Amino acid sequence: MGVMMRAWQVVSPGPIGDRPLELVEVPAPDPGPGEIRVRVLVCGVCRTDLHIVEGDLAPHRDRVVPGHEIVGVVDELGSGAGRFMIGDRVGIAWLRDTCGECRWCRRGEENLCVSPGFTGWDADGGYADFAVVDEGYAYRIPDAFGDEEAAPLLCAGIIGYRALRRAELPSGGRLGIYGFGGSAHLTAQVALYEGATVHVLTRSSQAQALALELGCDSAGDAYDEPPDKLDAAILFAPVGDLVPVALRALDRGGTLAIAGIHLTDIPVLEYSWLFQERQIRSVTANTRADGEELLDLAFRIPIRPTTTAYPLEAADEALSDLAHDRINGAAVLRIAN
Repeated sequence: MGVMMRAWQVVSPGPIGDRPLELVEVPAPDPGPGEIRVRVLVCGVCRTDLHIVEGDLAPHRDRVVPGHEIVGVVDELGSGAGRFMIGDRVGIAWLRDTCGECRWCRRGEENLCVSPGFTGWDADGGYADFAVVDEGYAYRIPDAFGDEEAAPLLCAGIIGYRALRRAELPSGGRLGIYGFGGSAHLTAQVALYEGATVHVLTRSSQAQALALELGCDSAGDAYDEPPDKLDAAILFAPVGDLVPVALRALDRGGTLAIAGIHLTDIPVLEYSWLFQERQIRSVTANTRADGEELLDLAFRIPIRPTTTAYPLEAADEALSDLAHDRINGAAVLRIAN
């Protein structure tokens, strides 16, 4: 028998309180051609994991292992793999496969690929001792970041970076951030570094305090009006009711980017909230270029993630705390000693 590993599997998607996850021992995966196997050191806990576990996102794989903010060391090389060496520290993120042939892939928009693969949804992720990935979709982790600091950069950081670019914030502009968790607190640091005025709107008093500590210009309740009209806004909270709230806060020509993969229903909108060339944009996954750009920028700023650590055995507790907004910043599972 080969190497065995611990892994959390989604047995029956449903509310986290109903214990939809099961911790099991299974054989560690072997890397295929062009793949690397990674011994997982830490794995971030993302709200997308919660959507998969609770069934907000339809299952793509039976008993899938969640987790797509993976930091670890290369443990084994598949045939033909040569981009990394055994012992290199790498990251595995959400986007793990694209066709490379559809018109979106050919024009550099692989985030819109018609047949993509996602870590922790289409293939087993990082709530486990080992994970595999095509070497072309792995990232080198800057030495400046510790394992726990690096993990949330791999999704929360990347998707927040793409959302910020989709929001088309003008130089020196006023940005509103709705919800202030793992992704938002990283995005705020990028926006501040680039000279923006940042107003945070969130129901969590802990998150409001973190926003002010990071240098944001104001922090209020999610349904409050910001002190000034906004040039751009990003909605991180998966709450459709906040769409009209954010739209009404936009100045003329402003853009609202919705960063989540899942959102509750949006209420009926009045056209006057969109008039004067305001617009709403979704954000879908990321390209590998987004990931490389974010990691480089994170090193230069440098971004300092706020994290709360849990042992692997407490992954269900971490997801429960995330569901009930009890985490300040980002949750990270410690997997290897």
